[in-house]
Parts: sequence; structure tokens; C-alpha cells
Amino acid sequence: MSGLLFQAFIYLCAAVIAVPIVKRLGLGSVLGYLIAGIIIGPLTGLVGAEAREIRHFAEFGIVMMLFLVGLELEPRMLWKMRAHLLGLGGVQVLITTVLIAGVCLALGIYWSVALAIGLIFSLSSTAIVLQSLTEKGLARTEGGRSSFSVLLFQDIAVIPILALIPLLAFPELAGSGPENVVHNNPVSLMQGIPDWEYALVMLGAVSFVLLGGYFLSRPLFRFIAASRLQEIFTASALLLVIGISLLMTLVNLSPALGTFLAGVVLANSEFRHELKSDIEPFKGILLGLFFITVGAGIDFGILFDDFTTVLSLTMGVIMLKGLVLFGLARLFRLEPSDGWLFTLGLAQAGEFGFALLGYSVQNSVIPGDLAKTLSLIIALSMLLTPALLTLYEKMIMPRIGISDKRDPDIIDKQGTVVIAGIGRFGQVVNRLLVASDVSTVVLDHESAMIDRLSQLGIKSYYGDASRPELLHAAGIENAKVFVVAIDDRDRAVDMVEYVHRHYPRVKIIARAFDVNHLYLLKKAGVDLAIREVFDASLELGAEVLKMLGLDPLKVEEMARTFRQHDEAGLDKLYDLWDENPDIARNRAFIARAKEHGETLKEMMATDQLLLHDRTDRE
Repeated sequence: MSGLLFQAFIYLCAAVIAVPIVKRLGLGSVLGYLIAGIIIGPLTGLVGAEAREIRHFAEFGIVMMLFLVGLELEPRMLWKMRAHLLGLGGVQVLITTVLIAGVCLALGIYWSVALAIGLIFSLSSTAIVLQSLTEKGLARTEGGRSSFSVLLFQDIAVIPILALIPLLAFPELAGSGPENVVHNNPVSLMQGIPDWEYALVMLGAVSFVLLGGYFLSRPLFRFIAASRLQEIFTASALLLVIGISLLMTLVNLSPALGTFLAGVVLANSEFRHELKSDIEPFKGILLGLFFITVGAGIDFGILFDDFTTVLSLTMGVIMLKGLVLFGLARLFRLEPSDGWLFTLGLAQAGEFGFALLGYSVQNSVIPGDLAKTLSLIIALSMLLTPALLTLYEKMIMPRIGISDKRDPDIIDKQGTVVIAGIGRFGQVVNRLLVASDVSTVVLDHESAMIDRLSQLGIKSYYGDASRPELLHAAGIENAKVFVVAIDDRDRAVDMVEYVHRHYPRVKIIARAFDVNHLYLLKKAGVDLAIREVFDASLELGAEVLKMLGLDPLKVEEMARTFRQHDEAGLDKLYDLWDENPDIARNRAFIARAKEHGETLKEMMATDQLLLHDRTDRE
């Protein structure tokens, strides 16, 4: 027991220290987990061979992740992805397998071994890619969706790969594999049955997951929810995922695929959100543990024995897969920014490669010594992936994020009001002004939004409103008001500063995300900054007070008083605000903010606005 507690302490301690530090450096949590594993494994030796066994357990985090991904996808949405799923995914696996197998043949490797290596390295890391894309807010981009389509196809492709590998066996390799690479499946029910029965059993298992998830899960969860015991519902959610994983394992199918299908079936369930909240913490912990074990499993002995060869092979795999992915991005007409994300995100080998290598050694397909080197290449390529995505985010995206889109529209009108941004905030502003017969010119750099609004009859122009020539074309020098309603905080401040400096006659109204952004806009010269959620939050708070029994007229008076006092307090706090405050000035700002809150309480108590409750009226 003490040994187990010590190991748990080491893993948790490494994660708690390394991940926040790496995250603060802007490199993402995945790289932090990998570095933590390297530190406690190869560098210090605090963990040893047990990391490989722990990895098999931690791979369950991938299963949970795909279940949660399935919960976000309705079946009709999955059907819409079929072109990318079969096209991008299928072509990527096929071409990558052929090219890597061809390189192996050129290096003198026998054809069956070369084919097995090609199949294994055609797969990418579902865990690292999806986690990194979600963390960086890139999962919903076209590049992110295309990456997910390929990853999903690869997970499905594991099934025929598992069926093909035994057919490539070398009898003379039997027993040559090291124990730490072999990955058996002792609980399989598919041993020694005919192929037609094998196919029927697999089809039956998938059908049971789909039909059971649709017809049985809802009554079960309603029954459990009626108990009003949160821990039992959590246990039921885990039972669902573990049960499906066990079923898939028994019939030699991918547990991740099974739970993904179950998630898709439950995507329209009324219990979707509760299932997600229950599974999410376990998924995060297990995925973090998986990444740590990958880092801890890197064999630096093999690496340093032939550093140049191993590193060259790793970079070769990444570059070859990158070329295939980049070509497919161009073929499927992804925008350059999405194409680069697609290319750099999927260029690594994947975690399923570890299992497939063990399976290949077990079935006398790949020699054990070669499998050790290939396993190291997989781990190194996974280690480099967060760095590649950071390179994309920090260096590539800023250079092509604007220029890769279409050319700016020709602005053929000028308006009394120029609006930068036609998202959910700018749309309401524009609709009100147009309905009031005010001439507006709207600029936005999201081409999809421009096209979508044009179908609704809302005229807007594609272009970056921070570019002086576009503002000039929109007639900023003759406009009366400039409205900044974009999502980018820094660019919003830059726009305000530019227009205030060059067109001081133009009134500037801007959307502020929070108080700090409001102060930045005020410093830049804005005439009026509106906090985007303040009015809605104030209205919601007023409705709560009404539901608690306070008189509606008194509530409206309280809301007005609160608004006036809050705005006056913000003006006073601005005198102490600083973008980069020293310690003394920051303390003064915090003290004034606390004083502001206490004053509000005293003022409302003095006016006796809180005493008019339901009892008084009755």
C-alpha cells in the first residue's frame, strides 16, 4: 500500500508542479504532462517499468474523451461529416501507409514488416490533438473539424488493421518480443471462431450499443435520477462507459469507438449535460496520467545510443505525414490557416501505435528490437506535437490569419455610423440603427459571417476594420459615430486609439468585455464603453429580487440606484487604475474597490430599499 501511495504522490506532484509552469509559458497543458513524465521517469528514475502498465489503465481516458466528443455530436451532424470522414480520413491513411511502407522497403525492410510499420504510423494521436485543440479554442475551426474527422476514421481503421496484422506474420520471429511490448487480450471471446461468426458478433455488439443506448439508457437514467443521489448517477455514468468498453474488448473492437457511438446516440438525451459533468473530471485526470506515462516511457538509452538516426527517423515521419496532410488540405480546399493547423496537428504518430506494436510483436510480425525503436519514435513525435501547435498559434497564425482570406470587399457607400464587427453584439446595434433610418457601414473580417448575413438581407463588407484604408473607404472622416463591436480586445483598443487620434471629431462607442478592458478603452480615448453583459446581468438580478417577493417598482428603483452608484464608483477607481501597477498602487485600487462595495450596501440600507418584502405588502 505504501508503495502505491508513493507512486501516486510522485505522479500527482509532478503534474501539479510542471503543468502550471508550462501553461504559464503559453505552451499548453499536454506538453506540461509530457515534461513531467520525462522528469520523473528517464531523468530522475522516480518511476520505472510500472509506467507501461499504468499507461494501459490511463488509456481509458481516451475512451472517456471520445464518449464526451460523441455527446457533442448529433447523428445528423455526424452524417454531414461523411465526406471528410471517408475522404480526408480514408485517403490520409491509405497514402501515408503506402509512402511509409515504401520508405521502409527502400531501407531494406521486408515487405510485410514495412506494411505493418506503414499502417501503425498512419495513425495520429487522438488524445493529444483533441486535448490541445480544445484547450487552444481551435476545435470548432474548419481545421479542427477536419482533424477530428481524420482521427475518427483512424480509430475506426484500427479494427481492420488488427485483423490484417496476423496475416503478415513471420513464424521465425515467434517469441522474439520483449515482455514490456506485448499487449495481450486474455478476455477476448473471438478466439478460434469462424470469420462469418466473427463478423456477426461484431455487428451484434455495435447494434447493441446503438439500440441499447437509444431505448434502454433513458429509462435507466430516469430511474437512477429519481433516487436524487448524485454519487449513484456518477457511478451509473462510469458503469455505462466501462461496460461498453468491456463489451468492445470482448469482441476485439476498439473501446473508444464503442463509447463514441454511445455518446452520439445520447447526444439528444435530456441527461447529456449531467453525463458530461460527471465524466469530465475522470477524463481529465486519466488523460493527464496517460501523457505523463508517455513521457516517462521514453527510453533515452536507445535515443542516445543512436541519437542522429532516431531523431532523423522521427522528423522524417513528421515531415512525410505533414506533406500528405498538407496536400490533402489543398485538395479539399481548406483555407491556408486551417490547412496548417490540420497539417501540424496530425503529423505525429498516435497512442494506438503502442498497442499495435505490441500486437505485431505478439503475432511475430515486427522484431522486438525494432519495436523498441519504433515505440521511441512514436513517443518523440507525440512529445513534439504540442510544440508544433504552439508554433502554429504563435508564429504561423499571426502571419496568415488575415492574409489567407479573400480580398477586402470594395466599399461602395458611406454612412453616418461605421460599425466594426457584426457578431452577436454588433448585429443588434446595426438592426436598431437601420430600423431607425440611420445609414450604417459595417465591416467584419469573418467571411462566413458576412456571407450568412447577406442571405438575410443584411449588408456588410468583408475587411479588417483596423486597416486605415478600409476605414477611409467607409467614410470615417465624415461619420458621426464609430462603433467598435469586435471580439478581439487588443484590436478594439488599437482601433479606438487610432480613430481618436486621427478623427477626434468622431464619437467612439465601444464594447467592453470587463472593467479592465473598459479602462483600457477609456485610456485609448473612447467616448462611451458599454460592458457587454452588465445590462443583462442587472436585469436578471432585478428579476431574482422580484421572484423573492420585492415590489417591482422598488426593484426598478434599486436597479437604477445600483447602476448610478456603480458607474460613479468606476470613475473614481479609474484614478487608481494602472495597466502595470506597482504593489502599493494595486493595494490602493483593491482597497478603494472594497470601499466602493461597502458604500453601496450602506446606501441601499439607508434608503430602506430592501425592507419592502412580501410580508410588508400583505
